[in-house]
This record gives sequence, structure tokens and C-alpha cells, in this order.
Amino acid sequence: MEDRESSGGIFNGTYNKIISQEDFGTDEHPLYSNQEKQQVSVSMVGPESSLDHHKVLTAGLAVLAVILLAVDIGLGVYYNKLTDGHRIITDISSEVAKLQATYNAIIHSRDEAKEQLAKEISDQRLTEWELDHQKSRIKDYRGQVDRIQTEIAVMKSHMPMIKEGCRHCLPGWSYMSSVCFYIAFSESHSRSSWQEARQYCTKQGGDLAVINSRERHLALAELINNYQDRSRSISQSGYWIGLRDVEMEGTWKWLDGTVMTEGYWNDGEPNNQGNEDCAAMYPRSNPFKAWNDAPCSYDLKWICEMAPRSAFQI
Repeated sequence: MEDRESSGGIFNGTYNKIISQEDFGTDEHPLYSNQEKQQVSVSMVGPESSLDHHKVLTAGLAVLAVILLAVDIGLGVYYNKLTDGHRIITDISSEVAKLQATYNAIIHSRDEAKEQLAKEISDQRLTEWELDHQKSRIKDYRGQVDRIQTEIAVMKSHMPMIKEGCRHCLPGWSYMSSVCFYIAFSESHSRSSWQEARQYCTKQGGDLAVINSRERHLALAELINNYQDRSRSISQSGYWIGLRDVEMEGTWKWLDGTVMTEGYWNDGEPNNQGNEDCAAMYPRSNPFKAWNDAPCSYDLKWICEMAPRSAFQI
């Protein structure tokens, strides 16, 4: 009994000691106690927490896979777009090259067309000049033809005078109003002053013409009108006659000494502008306005007269 009590006492003492040590340990080492408690709590909940972590990790990987797939698809689409863009750029470059070649060809054609146009314009200008030249020549030829036809007509109309002139006058002289007249129509005679013209007439045996009758004036006026050179101005188409007023201004005398009684002056003539002392006859449509006074030094053609030869002399 005592052994049991002693043994019981020993057990109880030992148990109490352990309890006391646990209490002491709890109070003396709290950190170690908490860690053990946490280990115990982790060990108690470990399988369920691990499962949640796996689910989260799986979900994250799935999301990441989806993101990677999307990125991959996006990169593929972007690459395809880049490829299509490169192809488009290549096509555009090819089209631009074709357009450039076409443009160059058009520019070349344009330049050739410009050169051809310039040549055509130059040829056309040359043709126009040649045409103007030919027109001028035709005009000159027509003028020559008209003059020749006029001379032929005049010669035909004066054939009787020429025939009579052959009987009564020197060669080249015309027989009119019972007088032989020579009119210096030919261009072989240069225009001369009044005094030089008179010297020519006197060398031929005559003198400058004395026109002291209506019939004689009208016959000579018709003759010089028929032979008029239309290309010359009227001021250079006159013919000296044997009339002047050198002795007394305003008193006109013929070379035979007679005073002029009837003159066929143009309107306003004689006016003695610039010491005009000699008379000249001009081709005008109105034969009664055919005379002008002019300076005796002025160069004109002339009309000579000579008495006809008698039939006995022929």
C-alpha cells in the first residue's frame, strides 16, 4: 500500500513537474510554441490549400496561354499585313515604274512633236515668204503686161499718126495737128532740167513744144495719159513744154515769143512756190487741169516739136 502510495506519489509528482515545466515552457518560450502551433495548423490544412494553389496556377497558365495565343495571332495578322503591305508597295513601285516609263515616253513624244511642229512652222513661214514673193512677182508681171498691152493699144490707135510721121517726121516722131512731136517716153532718156531738155530738142532740129491751141493740147494730153506709168508719183510724171515766165513774173511766154493767152493750169497753179519759172504738162484725167509751174532745175521728161518735112523733100 505504501509502495502504491509512494509510487503514486512519485507519479503525481512527476506529472506535476511535467505540467509545471509545460507551463513554464509556455511562458518562457512563446515563439517556439507559436511556430509549433503554426506547423500544426499548416499540417492540419495542407491538402486543401495546395489544391487551391494548383487551381490558381492552372488558371494563370491558361490565361497566359490565351494571351500568348492572342499575341501570336496578332503577330501573325500583323506579319500578314506587313507581307501584304510589302506586296502592295512592290505592286505600287512596279506601277510607278510603268507610269514613269510611260511618262518618259510621252515626254519624248512631246519633244519630238515640238521639234516637228517647229520645223513645220519654219517651213510654213518659208512657204508664206515664198508665196508673198511670188505674189509680188505676179503683181510685177501683171503691171508689165498691163503696160505692154497699153503700149500696144496706144501704138495701134496711133498707127495713122506713125504712118504719117514716117512721111513727114523723123523716126520716133508723131505727126499730129500738122506738126511733128517727140515725147520722151522711153526710160533710156533720163529725166533732165528744162534747159537740158531744150538742148536735146534743138539738137534734133526742133524745140520744146508750143501748145497754143485746144486741139494740139488735147491730142498731147491723150497721148501722155495713155503712156502714163502708174507706178510713178504724179510729181515725177510731168513733161517740160516751151513755156516760162523768166522775163517777168506772171507773164508766161512761148519759145516763139508769143504770150500765152489760154492756159490749162491745175487748180491753184501757177503759184510760183520756190521760184517756179518753167511750165510742165502732167497726165491727169481732166486734161484742162494738166499744167503746173515748177523750178526749171527740176528733172522731168519733155515734149519736142518740129515742123514736118514737105512732100517734095520726101
